[in-house]
Amino acid sequence: MKQTPCEYIVWCGLPIIRKGLTESMINDYGLGQSETAEKLGISPAAVSQYLSGKRGKMNITDKEINKEFNRSAEKIIKLGDDILVSEICRLCRFLISKKIFSFKQKCD
Repeated sequence: MKQTPCEYIVWCGLPIIRKGLTESMINDYGLGQSETAEKLGISPAAVSQYLSGKRGKMNITDKEINKEFNRSAEKIIKLGDDILVSEICRLCRFLISKKIFSFKQKCD
C-alpha cells in the first residue's frame, strides 16, 4: 500500500523536526536533555537518540532552516504547551515548501 504524505511526515518528518528543535534547545539555549524532553513532550532517551543521530538521521545544514528551528525552539521554551503543536505544524509546512521531504521515498 502506498504511504500517504501524512504517514511520511509522522515516520520521517517529525523526527527531523524534533531533532532540529532538540539541537537548538540544547546548543543554542543551554537546556539540559531532561528539560528539552519535557518542553517537547518526549522522553529523555528520545532526546539522547536525536543528539546521537539514531533518530532524525537527516542533517540539516541550510542556515535558513536552522534559523526557523531556532525561532521555534525559543517560542516553545517561552510558551510551552500552548505553542508546541502550532510550531511543529509551522515547521512541517516550511520544510515541505523547502522540498526537504520527499513523499515518494521511504525514510532511513
